[in-house]
Amino acid sequence: MRILVTGGAGFIGSHYVRQLLSGAYPAFSGAEVIVLDKLTYAGNEANLAEVADDPRLRFVRGDICDRDLLGEVMTSVDVVVHFAAETHVDRSIAGSDAFVVTNVVGTNALLQAALEAGVGKFVHVSTDEVYGSIETGSWPEDHLLEPNSPYSAAKAGSDLLARAYHRTHGLPVCITRCSNNYGPYQFPEKVLPLFITNLMDGRKVPLYGDGMNVRDWLHVGDHCRGIQLVAESGTPGEIYNIGGGTELTNRELTDRLLAEFGLDFSMVDPVEDRKGHDRRYSVDHAKIAELGYAPQIDFETGLRDTITWYRENRSWWEPLKQRAAVAR
Repeated sequence: MRILVTGGAGFIGSHYVRQLLSGAYPAFSGAEVIVLDKLTYAGNEANLAEVADDPRLRFVRGDICDRDLLGEVMTSVDVVVHFAAETHVDRSIAGSDAFVVTNVVGTNALLQAALEAGVGKFVHVSTDEVYGSIETGSWPEDHLLEPNSPYSAAKAGSDLLARAYHRTHGLPVCITRCSNNYGPYQFPEKVLPLFITNLMDGRKVPLYGDGMNVRDWLHVGDHCRGIQLVAESGTPGEIYNIGGGTELTNRELTDRLLAEFGLDFSMVDPVEDRKGHDRRYSVDHAKIAELGYAPQIDFETGLRDTITWYRENRSWWEPLKQRAAVAR
């Protein structure tokens, strides 16, 4: 079996690759893994250091928009797991061109290459942000798409292309939509690693608006287990929400972090709210539960383990944070 993982040097993709090669997914035991990653600012070969010497791993630095390259790496591929994307909302607000090119044009090129190669399964990894914002209840997979940021709009576009390739061409595509991920190796512009690393350095954390925006938190390990279930037994043409089951306001999240560090709210710097900031996300993940999915990592344990990882891996995150100038 040969698996192509796009964006496999990023936060979530690298976790999936490390788990796959370590034997965590028995159905893919012995599989060859091709990682295709452009190594933009958030991609990092160091994320794959644990498995870099595995003879089953082949790393290819390249762009999913490069159709000639896609034709080469797609040869004899059985499964594509597509993580590659521009993902940071703030960056998409500052400039959306890269988001449209990578998330829409790149996904289209990848889908076409998979179709031409006769790939047996294509898992398109997306986000709950395509749904927009929900005041009460939780989104089912057939909910209307109402993205509110350039990032989420570009992801919604890629979702629709993936669906169309299944409906038009019969490409065996499944789409997954996850809630907010956290865990080790997350690029330090995202809220949890940004807050953790700021507090480690005695710096204040920036809290948007009134802090009452609600997110559902999902450990990257649970997310990747859900993706693997879909890769193994998801029905082509179907969409699967993957949630963590822990909804917190950003203020509640901040309070938990402050408590872990023994600090108080004086370490918070209230900042102007993000443009188009979605108020609440919440996914119904009953559908993927039918495949055997359930979150296994409770948030309290996952958060403490994540804090410990950043404390023990300053050499990984500090250069990234300095280079990207994400600290505030």
